[in-house]
Amino acid sequence: MSAGKIMPAGMRFPGRYLQGPGALSRLGAEIQGLAPGSSALVLVDGGVHGLIAGELASALDKTDALVLRHGGECSETAIAAAAGAARDKGAGVLVGIGGGKALDTAKAAAHEAGLPVIVVPTIAASDAPCSALAVVYHDDGTVAYDRFLPRNPDLVLVDTGLIARAPARFLAAGIGDALATFYEAEACRRSVAANCLGMPGLPLAYEIARFCRDTIFEHGAAALAECDADTAGPAIERVVEANILLSGIGFESGGVAAAHAIHHGLTEIDAVHGHLHGEKVAIGVLAGLLIQGDEAEFARVRDFCAKVRLPVRLGDIGLVAPSDNDLFRIAERACRPGEIIHNEPMPVTSPMVVAALARLR
Repeated sequence: MSAGKIMPAGMRFPGRYLQGPGALSRLGAEIQGLAPGSSALVLVDGGVHGLIAGELASALDKTDALVLRHGGECSETAIAAAAGAARDKGAGVLVGIGGGKALDTAKAAAHEAGLPVIVVPTIAASDAPCSALAVVYHDDGTVAYDRFLPRNPDLVLVDTGLIARAPARFLAAGIGDALATFYEAEACRRSVAANCLGMPGLPLAYEIARFCRDTIFEHGAAALAECDADTAGPAIERVVEANILLSGIGFESGGVAAAHAIHHGLTEIDAVHGHLHGEKVAIGVLAGLLIQGDEAEFARVRDFCAKVRLPVRLGDIGLVAPSDNDLFRIAERACRPGEIIHNEPMPVTSPMVVAALARLR
Protein backbone atom coordinates (compact mmCIF):
# COMPACT_ATOMS: atom_id res chain seq x y z
CA MET A 1 0.00 0.00 0.00
CA SER A 2 1.55 3.32 -1.01
CA ALA A 3 2.03 5.96 1.67
CA GLY A 4 -0.04 8.48 -0.24
CA LYS A 5 -3.09 6.32 -0.84
CA ILE A 6 -5.40 5.24 1.98
CA MET A 7 -7.67 2.33 1.06
CA PRO A 8 -10.90 1.37 2.84
CA ALA A 9 -10.26 -1.35 5.40
CA GLY A 10 -12.57 -3.21 7.76
CA MET A 11 -13.32 -6.01 10.20
CA ARG A 12 -16.25 -8.10 11.31
CA PHE A 13 -17.18 -9.60 14.67
CA PRO A 14 -19.92 -11.66 16.32
CA GLY A 15 -22.44 -9.54 18.19
CA ARG A 16 -21.36 -10.88 21.59
CA TYR A 17 -19.11 -13.68 22.84
CA LEU A 18 -19.44 -15.35 26.27
CA GLN A 19 -17.17 -18.17 27.46
CA GLY A 20 -16.65 -20.25 30.58
CA PRO A 21 -17.59 -23.46 32.41
CA GLY A 22 -21.34 -23.74 32.81
CA ALA A 23 -22.07 -21.00 30.27
CA LEU A 24 -24.89 -23.12 28.82
CA SER A 25 -26.91 -22.34 31.95
CA ARG A 26 -27.29 -18.78 30.66
CA LEU A 27 -29.07 -19.85 27.48
CA GLY A 28 -32.64 -19.19 28.62
CA ALA A 29 -31.79 -15.73 29.91
CA GLU A 30 -29.87 -14.91 26.73
CA ILE A 31 -32.82 -15.96 24.56
CA GLN A 32 -35.06 -13.59 26.50
CA GLY A 33 -32.46 -10.86 26.25
CA LEU A 34 -32.46 -11.07 22.46
CA ALA A 35 -36.23 -11.41 22.05
CA PRO A 36 -38.12 -10.68 25.29
CA GLY A 37 -41.26 -12.76 25.65
CA SER A 38 -40.50 -14.86 22.57
CA SER A 39 -40.16 -18.57 22.06
CA ALA A 40 -37.11 -20.23 20.54
CA LEU A 41 -36.30 -22.99 18.10
CA VAL A 42 -33.28 -24.91 19.42
CA LEU A 43 -31.47 -27.09 16.87
CA VAL A 44 -29.23 -29.63 18.63
CA ASP A 45 -26.59 -31.79 16.97
CA GLY A 46 -27.88 -35.36 17.10
CA GLY A 47 -24.46 -36.58 18.20
CA VAL A 48 -24.51 -34.58 21.44
CA HIS A 49 -28.23 -34.37 22.21
CA GLY A 50 -28.19 -37.26 24.67
CA LEU A 51 -24.98 -36.05 26.32
CA ILE A 52 -26.31 -32.61 27.19
CA ALA A 53 -30.06 -33.27 27.47
CA GLY A 54 -30.19 -32.73 31.23
CA GLU A 55 -28.12 -29.53 31.19
CA LEU A 56 -30.08 -28.19 28.24
CA ALA A 57 -33.44 -28.88 29.89
CA SER A 58 -32.28 -27.01 32.98
CA ALA A 59 -31.02 -24.08 30.91
CA LEU A 60 -34.38 -23.84 29.11
CA ASP A 61 -36.49 -24.47 32.21
CA LYS A 62 -38.46 -21.20 31.98
CA THR A 63 -38.22 -20.76 28.22
CA ASP A 64 -40.81 -21.66 25.60
CA ALA A 65 -38.54 -23.65 23.31
CA LEU A 66 -38.96 -26.32 20.67
CA VAL A 67 -35.89 -28.59 20.66
CA LEU A 68 -35.15 -30.41 17.40
CA ARG A 69 -32.34 -32.85 16.63
CA HIS A 70 -30.14 -31.92 13.69
CA GLY A 71 -29.92 -34.77 11.23
CA GLY A 72 -26.25 -34.47 10.32
CA GLU A 73 -25.79 -32.35 7.18
CA CYS A 74 -25.95 -28.62 6.63
CA SER A 75 -27.92 -29.01 3.41
CA GLU A 76 -30.47 -26.80 1.70
CA THR A 77 -33.09 -29.32 2.81
CA ALA A 78 -32.02 -29.10 6.47
CA ILE A 79 -31.77 -25.29 6.35
CA ALA A 80 -35.24 -24.93 4.85
CA ALA A 81 -36.71 -27.39 7.37
CA ALA A 82 -35.22 -25.52 10.34
CA ALA A 83 -36.35 -22.14 9.01
CA GLY A 84 -39.82 -23.55 8.43
CA ALA A 85 -40.00 -25.02 11.91
CA ALA A 86 -38.97 -21.65 13.39
CA ARG A 87 -41.73 -19.89 11.44
CA ASP A 88 -44.30 -22.51 12.45
CA LYS A 89 -43.28 -22.11 16.08
CA GLY A 90 -43.45 -18.35 15.84
CA ALA A 91 -39.95 -18.28 17.30
CA GLY A 92 -38.16 -15.04 18.00
CA VAL A 93 -34.70 -16.64 18.22
CA LEU A 94 -33.00 -19.61 16.59
CA VAL A 95 -30.33 -21.48 18.55
CA GLY A 96 -27.76 -23.94 17.19
CA ILE A 97 -25.94 -26.31 19.53
CA GLY A 98 -23.21 -28.80 18.56
CA GLY A 99 -20.55 -29.15 15.89
CA GLY A 100 -19.96 -27.17 12.74
CA LYS A 101 -22.72 -28.56 10.56
CA ALA A 102 -25.43 -28.01 13.17
CA LEU A 103 -24.17 -24.49 13.81
CA ASP A 104 -23.98 -23.63 10.11
CA THR A 105 -27.52 -24.95 9.61
CA ALA A 106 -28.75 -22.72 12.44
CA LYS A 107 -26.93 -19.65 11.08
CA ALA A 108 -28.33 -20.10 7.57
CA ALA A 109 -31.84 -20.99 8.78
CA ALA A 110 -31.94 -17.95 11.06
CA HIS A 111 -31.05 -15.75 8.10
CA GLU A 112 -33.81 -17.31 6.00
CA ALA A 113 -36.33 -16.86 8.82
CA GLY A 114 -35.19 -13.32 9.58
CA LEU A 115 -34.26 -14.19 13.18
CA PRO A 116 -31.32 -13.52 15.50
CA VAL A 117 -29.16 -16.57 16.10
CA ILE A 118 -27.32 -17.92 19.14
CA VAL A 119 -24.49 -20.36 18.47
CA VAL A 120 -23.40 -22.84 21.18
CA PRO A 121 -20.37 -24.91 20.07
CA THR A 122 -19.77 -28.16 21.95
CA ILE A 123 -16.31 -28.69 20.43
CA ALA A 124 -13.54 -26.22 19.60
CA ALA A 125 -12.39 -27.95 16.42
CA SER A 126 -12.53 -24.89 14.14
CA ASP A 127 -13.13 -21.14 14.04
CA ALA A 128 -16.53 -21.53 12.34
CA PRO A 129 -18.81 -20.57 15.29
CA CYS A 130 -18.05 -16.83 15.14
CA SER A 131 -18.17 -16.55 11.34
CA ALA A 132 -20.80 -15.32 8.90
CA LEU A 133 -20.25 -18.39 6.74
CA ALA A 134 -22.12 -21.66 6.30
CA VAL A 135 -20.66 -24.55 4.31
CA VAL A 136 -23.63 -26.10 2.52
CA TYR A 137 -23.55 -29.79 1.59
CA HIS A 138 -25.62 -31.92 -0.72
CA ASP A 139 -27.90 -34.37 1.07
CA ASP A 140 -25.41 -37.13 0.19
CA GLY A 141 -22.68 -35.41 2.22
CA THR A 142 -20.63 -33.89 -0.60
CA VAL A 143 -19.82 -30.16 -0.49
CA ALA A 144 -22.15 -27.96 -2.53
CA TYR A 145 -20.99 -24.37 -1.88
CA ASP A 146 -20.02 -21.79 0.73
CA ARG A 147 -22.88 -19.54 1.79
CA PHE A 148 -21.75 -16.11 2.93
CA LEU A 149 -24.23 -14.53 5.32
CA PRO A 150 -24.78 -10.80 5.79
CA ARG A 151 -23.93 -10.81 9.49
CA ASN A 152 -22.19 -12.83 12.16
CA PRO A 153 -24.03 -14.64 14.97
CA ASP A 154 -25.73 -12.38 17.49
CA LEU A 155 -24.26 -14.40 20.37
CA VAL A 156 -21.61 -17.12 20.57
CA LEU A 157 -22.07 -18.91 23.92
CA VAL A 158 -19.12 -21.19 24.70
CA ASP A 159 -19.39 -23.64 27.61
CA THR A 160 -15.82 -24.79 28.18
CA GLY A 161 -17.10 -27.48 30.53
CA LEU A 162 -18.77 -29.16 27.55
CA ILE A 163 -15.75 -28.68 25.31
CA ALA A 164 -13.40 -30.20 27.91
CA ARG A 165 -15.51 -33.38 27.90
CA ALA A 166 -15.14 -33.84 24.13
CA PRO A 167 -12.25 -35.94 22.76
CA ALA A 168 -8.96 -34.00 22.78
CA ARG A 169 -8.53 -34.70 19.07
CA PHE A 170 -11.18 -32.04 18.35
CA LEU A 171 -9.32 -29.44 20.40
CA ALA A 172 -6.08 -30.33 18.62
CA ALA A 173 -7.79 -29.92 15.24
CA GLY A 174 -8.98 -26.49 16.35
CA ILE A 175 -5.39 -25.61 17.17
CA GLY A 176 -4.49 -26.63 13.61
CA ASP A 177 -7.15 -24.34 12.16
CA ALA A 178 -6.08 -21.51 14.48
CA LEU A 179 -2.44 -22.06 13.51
CA ALA A 180 -3.25 -20.96 9.97
CA THR A 181 -4.79 -17.68 11.10
CA PHE A 182 -1.58 -15.73 11.60
CA TYR A 183 0.34 -17.14 8.64
CA GLU A 184 -2.51 -16.50 6.21
CA ALA A 185 -3.37 -13.06 7.62
CA GLU A 186 0.31 -12.08 7.47
CA ALA A 187 0.45 -13.19 3.83
CA CYS A 188 -2.62 -11.08 3.08
CA ARG A 189 -1.18 -8.11 4.97
CA ARG A 190 2.00 -8.26 2.92
CA SER A 191 0.14 -8.60 -0.38
CA VAL A 192 -2.69 -6.19 0.59
CA ALA A 193 -5.17 -8.95 -0.27
CA ALA A 194 -8.85 -8.64 0.54
CA ASN A 195 -10.50 -10.19 3.58
CA CYS A 196 -14.05 -11.56 3.76
CA LEU A 197 -15.42 -8.02 3.45
CA GLY A 198 -13.63 -7.59 0.14
CA MET A 199 -11.08 -5.13 1.54
CA PRO A 200 -7.84 -5.23 3.54
CA GLY A 201 -8.10 -5.71 7.28
CA LEU A 202 -7.55 -2.98 9.83
CA PRO A 203 -4.29 -3.23 11.80
CA LEU A 204 -6.23 -4.78 14.70
CA ALA A 205 -7.09 -7.79 12.51
CA TYR A 206 -3.43 -8.68 12.07
CA GLU A 207 -2.66 -8.14 15.75
CA ILE A 208 -5.53 -10.48 16.70
CA ALA A 209 -4.10 -13.07 14.30
CA ARG A 210 -0.68 -12.70 15.91
CA PHE A 211 -2.16 -13.01 19.41
CA CYS A 212 -4.00 -16.15 18.25
CA ARG A 213 -0.72 -17.78 17.19
CA ASP A 214 1.12 -16.75 20.33
CA THR A 215 -1.70 -18.08 22.55
CA ILE A 216 -1.78 -21.54 21.03
CA PHE A 217 2.02 -21.76 21.04
CA GLU A 218 2.09 -20.97 24.75
CA HIS A 219 -0.92 -22.94 25.99
CA GLY A 220 -1.67 -25.62 23.36
CA ALA A 221 0.05 -28.63 24.95
CA ALA A 222 -1.28 -27.84 28.45
CA ALA A 223 -4.81 -27.42 27.09
CA LEU A 224 -4.71 -30.88 25.55
CA ALA A 225 -3.57 -32.35 28.85
CA GLU A 226 -6.50 -30.65 30.60
CA CYS A 227 -8.87 -31.98 27.96
CA ASP A 228 -7.52 -35.49 28.49
CA ALA A 229 -8.58 -35.08 32.13
CA ASP A 230 -12.00 -33.63 31.16
CA THR A 231 -11.01 -30.46 33.01
CA ALA A 232 -11.81 -26.92 31.88
CA GLY A 233 -8.63 -25.42 33.32
CA PRO A 234 -6.88 -22.13 32.55
CA ALA A 235 -5.07 -23.46 29.48
CA ILE A 236 -8.28 -24.71 27.88
CA GLU A 237 -9.86 -21.31 28.50
CA ARG A 238 -7.03 -19.61 26.60
CA VAL A 239 -6.93 -22.11 23.74
CA VAL A 240 -10.70 -22.24 23.26
CA GLU A 241 -10.70 -18.45 23.04
CA ALA A 242 -7.95 -18.68 20.42
CA ASN A 243 -9.55 -21.51 18.43
CA ILE A 244 -13.01 -19.95 18.27
CA LEU A 245 -12.89 -16.18 18.84
CA LEU A 246 -9.39 -15.01 17.90
CA SER A 247 -9.14 -17.32 14.90
CA GLY A 248 -12.69 -16.52 13.80
CA ILE A 249 -12.06 -12.77 13.80
CA GLY A 250 -8.57 -13.28 12.40
CA PHE A 251 -9.53 -15.30 9.34
CA GLU A 252 -12.57 -13.21 8.39
CA SER A 253 -10.91 -9.86 9.01
CA GLY A 254 -7.29 -10.67 8.16
CA GLY A 255 -7.80 -12.94 5.16
CA VAL A 256 -6.95 -16.46 4.05
CA ALA A 257 -4.25 -17.80 1.75
CA ALA A 258 -2.13 -20.91 1.06
CA ALA A 259 -2.95 -23.10 4.05
CA HIS A 260 -6.67 -23.32 3.34
CA ALA A 261 -6.15 -23.52 -0.42
CA ILE A 262 -3.91 -26.55 0.09
CA HIS A 263 -6.56 -27.97 2.43
CA HIS A 264 -9.04 -27.68 -0.45
CA GLY A 265 -6.59 -29.52 -2.65
CA LEU A 266 -6.10 -32.29 -0.11
CA THR A 267 -9.84 -32.96 -0.07
CA GLU A 268 -9.56 -34.10 -3.69
CA ILE A 269 -7.91 -37.30 -2.40
CA ASP A 270 -10.24 -39.90 -0.88
CA ALA A 271 -7.62 -41.12 1.61
CA VAL A 272 -7.81 -37.90 3.66
CA HIS A 273 -11.59 -37.85 4.15
CA GLY A 274 -11.45 -39.45 7.59
CA HIS A 275 -9.33 -36.61 8.94
CA LEU A 276 -10.54 -33.38 10.49
CA HIS A 277 -10.46 -29.97 8.82
CA GLY A 278 -7.82 -28.56 11.17
CA GLU A 279 -5.58 -31.58 10.72
CA LYS A 280 -5.49 -30.97 6.97
CA VAL A 281 -5.05 -27.23 7.47
CA ALA A 282 -1.95 -27.89 9.60
CA ILE A 283 -0.38 -29.66 6.62
CA GLY A 284 -1.35 -26.63 4.53
CA VAL A 285 0.46 -24.32 6.96
CA LEU A 286 3.64 -26.39 6.75
CA ALA A 287 3.48 -26.54 2.95
CA GLY A 288 2.81 -22.80 2.79
CA LEU A 289 5.92 -22.02 4.83
CA LEU A 290 7.98 -24.21 2.49
CA ILE A 291 6.54 -22.34 -0.50
CA GLN A 292 7.59 -19.09 1.12
CA GLY A 293 11.07 -20.51 1.69
CA ASP A 294 10.94 -19.82 5.43
CA GLU A 295 12.88 -22.85 6.64
CA ALA A 296 13.35 -21.58 10.20
CA GLU A 297 9.65 -20.95 10.76
CA PHE A 298 8.80 -24.25 9.06
CA ALA A 299 10.98 -26.10 11.56
CA ARG A 300 9.45 -24.21 14.50
CA VAL A 301 5.89 -24.90 13.37
CA ARG A 302 6.63 -28.55 12.57
CA ASP A 303 7.97 -29.06 16.10
CA PHE A 304 4.91 -27.34 17.56
CA CYS A 305 2.55 -29.51 15.51
CA ALA A 306 4.24 -32.66 16.78
CA LYS A 307 3.87 -31.39 20.36
CA VAL A 308 0.11 -30.72 20.01
CA ARG A 309 -0.82 -33.95 18.17
CA LEU A 310 -1.13 -32.42 14.71
CA PRO A 311 0.13 -34.10 11.52
CA VAL A 312 3.54 -33.20 10.20
CA ARG A 313 3.68 -35.57 7.21
CA LEU A 314 1.18 -36.51 4.52
CA GLY A 315 1.10 -40.05 5.89
CA ASP A 316 -0.36 -38.65 9.12
CA ILE A 317 -3.55 -37.69 7.23
CA GLY A 318 -3.83 -40.94 5.29
CA LEU A 319 -1.63 -40.10 2.30
CA VAL A 320 0.88 -42.89 2.74
CA ALA A 321 3.33 -42.94 -0.20
CA PRO A 322 1.29 -40.54 -2.38
CA SER A 323 2.04 -40.70 -6.07
CA ASP A 324 3.28 -37.78 -8.13
CA ASN A 325 -0.18 -37.72 -9.70
CA ASP A 326 -1.76 -37.35 -6.25
CA LEU A 327 0.45 -34.37 -5.49
CA PHE A 328 -0.33 -32.84 -8.88
CA ARG A 329 -4.09 -33.18 -8.28
CA ILE A 330 -3.78 -31.47 -4.91
CA ALA A 331 -1.68 -28.68 -6.37
CA GLU A 332 -3.94 -28.10 -9.37
CA ARG A 333 -6.98 -27.71 -7.08
CA ALA A 334 -5.09 -25.41 -4.72
CA CYS A 335 -3.88 -23.17 -7.56
CA ARG A 336 -7.09 -22.72 -9.53
CA PRO A 337 -7.53 -19.22 -10.97
CA GLY A 338 -9.09 -17.00 -8.33
CA GLU A 339 -8.20 -19.39 -5.49
CA ILE A 340 -7.06 -17.94 -2.16
CA ILE A 341 -3.51 -19.25 -2.61
CA HIS A 342 -3.03 -16.25 -4.88
CA ASN A 343 -3.33 -14.01 -1.81
CA GLU A 344 0.24 -14.99 -0.99
CA PRO A 345 2.77 -12.16 -1.40
CA MET A 346 4.49 -13.95 -4.30
CA PRO A 347 3.22 -15.81 -7.38
CA VAL A 348 2.43 -19.44 -6.51
CA THR A 349 2.31 -22.17 -9.14
CA SER A 350 1.33 -25.83 -9.11
CA PRO A 351 4.97 -27.03 -9.33
CA MET A 352 5.77 -24.97 -6.23
CA VAL A 353 2.97 -26.68 -4.31
CA VAL A 354 4.03 -30.12 -5.57
CA ALA A 355 7.61 -29.46 -4.42
CA ALA A 356 6.43 -28.39 -0.97
CA LEU A 357 4.16 -31.40 -0.56
CA ALA A 358 6.97 -33.71 -1.70
CA ARG A 359 8.99 -32.46 1.28
CA LEU A 360 6.16 -33.68 3.53
CA ARG A 361 5.99 -37.24 2.17
